[in-house]
Amino acid sequence: MQYMLIFSDPMSEFDKRNDPALAPEYWGAWTAYIGALAGAGVIVSGNGLEPPHTGTQVRVRDGVRHVQDGPFADTHEHLGGYFIVEVPSLEAALEWAARAPCAAHGHTEVRPVLPPMPSSQ
Repeated sequence: MQYMLIFSDPMSEFDKRNDPALAPEYWGAWTAYIGALAGAGVIVSGNGLEPPHTGTQVRVRDGVRHVQDGPFADTHEHLGGYFIVEVPSLEAALEWAARAPCAAHGHTEVRPVLPPMPSSQ
């Protein structure tokens, strides 16, 4: 089964990405985790994301498009990235989620991936 592991961290963790004193430990933990996922052969796809201030939200209300640049109001944790993994069970996905570096400071959400939609032919 495929699951999406969605990684969220508080801004204090995001800030470590660019801090010369803290970045090596931050990125080292993620490199080790990603290496373990790759070594187990469970990665289908995935990406890290730029910090929240680089995001843009779009809403359409009454046919009018509203655009808001980030950062967004009072969010305690921010989406940092995701992986789609192919594992035999939810329990296996939860094991990988618990190993993510962000699980100690933020959280890792696990969601089943919808199967492909049947073609309309």
